[in-house]
Amino acid sequence: MNENALNIYVISDGTGETADQMIKAALLQYVRQGLKIVRFKNIRTEMQVRSIFEEAHSIKAMVVYTVVSDNLRKFIDSTSQQTGVPTVDLLGPLLEKLSRYLTRNPETQPGLFHEVNENYFKRIEAIEFTVKHDDGKYADSLDKADIVLVGLSRTSKTPLSVYLSYKGWKVANVPLVKDIPPPSELFITDQRKIVGLLIDPETLVKIRRERLVRLGEHPSGDYANLNHVIAEIEYCKDIFRKNRRWPVFDITGKALEETASEVEKVIKSAMPEKWGHIN
Repeated sequence: MNENALNIYVISDGTGETADQMIKAALLQYVRQGLKIVRFKNIRTEMQVRSIFEEAHSIKAMVVYTVVSDNLRKFIDSTSQQTGVPTVDLLGPLLEKLSRYLTRNPETQPGLFHEVNENYFKRIEAIEFTVKHDDGKYADSLDKADIVLVGLSRTSKTPLSVYLSYKGWKVANVPLVKDIPPPSELFITDQRKIVGLLIDPETLVKIRRERLVRLGEHPSGDYANLNHVIAEIEYCKDIFRKNRRWPVFDITGKALEETASEVEKVIKSAMPEKWGHIN
């Protein structure tokens, strides 16, 4: 057989990425051209295995597999002996050793590694999106957000956005500033994902004054002035009244986790076709 026609078949009950990477790492120790790795993903039945082995036998391929089902691994082993196709079980021996060491059996649920990694990268993507879209930045891409938080300065928009992003939500937040119109993109994106935030005026004044003190500034001027803050909140309420589809949450005295839970609940309820399956 032509040396350049060699094949390695990967059988996996998940994506096959683990086996693929391990094979490539091992192949670095060999100088060889033309070797082909073929992945067979989501293999769960004996019929699928038998079909792959028939093909592997016909072209003299080698089979490497990562399968969590003990029964399917046994079937692969017996099929290998019947057909003479050489095999390597990358996962079985490790599962057996771990079971003895941990004194418990594995879950034997296919695709868990990929699922965990997929969720991890989704969270990273959500965090990056949220940080990028903090404080009204990149308003032209609000349509890509899962949640849009709207409120005055110091109404917990940023910490709430970050908290939600760690749970996998892409969050943008848009500040409302008295006498300055909100970005037009806010009104043309899907209105079901917009959430308004309100706070008691005295509480907001206290928060703003404490912030100014931390920054080494004197707590004077309109920013921490009660009358001005009341006017800001009325301006904010007026916008919310004009956009009645936006649910509004008063965050006064509420823990961040509590508000986040309420926001998640209302978004899932408003968009069941997209989020209704998420617990």
